[in-house]
Amino acid sequence: MERPEDPALGVWLFFFVVVVLRAQATYWIARFATVQVLDHTHPQSGWRARVHGWLSGERARAGLDLVQRWGVLAVPLSFLTVGAQTVVNAAAGMVRMPFARYLPAMLVGCAIWALVWTTIGLSAFYAALGAGLSTGWGLAVAVLALLTVVVVLAVLRRRRARSGEQA
Repeated sequence: MERPEDPALGVWLFFFVVVVLRAQATYWIARFATVQVLDHTHPQSGWRARVHGWLSGERARAGLDLVQRWGVLAVPLSFLTVGAQTVVNAAAGMVRMPFARYLPAMLVGCAIWALVWTTIGLSAFYAALGAGLSTGWGLAVAVLALLTVVVVLAVLRRRRARSGEQA
């Protein structure tokens, strides 16, 4: 009798591919954007100004400081923290860390991140889901939270559209 495939491996592979794509996109966008946006432009409005502001802002500076202080070790370590992955991967692109150094460090970090999410992350998610949605009140709170998010996003979009019309 054949042993069924382990579903955890499939989940791990899914998380690994997702985080590799995200990390690669962040690295290459930051690398390209640093040259194009910071060195050649000074936009005043729109998405270009937001990218310029992010790349020259405090969070990007913090990521640059980490990469400069820890070097290539900052990349895999960033996958163990909340919120540091994006800034460190972007910082690696911004300082033009050689891809031959960046790729192995990123792959190690992605493997660790996928393992954490496959084990601890999914367990916590399913526990919260099971505890919260198993009652009528939990389901009502989840639906109310979802509706709140939809309404807030609609209001923000409408405000942004109005401010764009006035500009």
